Amino acid sequence: MASKSTFTRMERVERQVDKYRELREKLKKEGDYAALARLPRSSSPTRIRKMCKLTGRTRGVYRKLGISRIMLRELALQGKIPGMKKASW
Repeated sequence: MASKSTFTRMERVERQVDKYRELREKLKKEGDYAALARLPRSSSPTRIRKMCKLTGRTRGVYRKLGISRIMLRELALQGKIPGMKKASW
């Protein structure tokens, strides 16, 4: 599992992206890339990583559910996800 500091850092980055969103859009429309470069690096939306809410895994995370593919499979096998069952043919 990812450490608590990783979750905290991602929350901080998300807050900073929200704070500078309108200013970034305005500067992009004006074409003022010098001013855009002076903004904090963490204010860029590309800095946000989607993380599994259960394990902190950053790869293979389903956007709709917010959990990784591995946890999705485990929860489905345990019967904790309604309507989902293991395929067999």
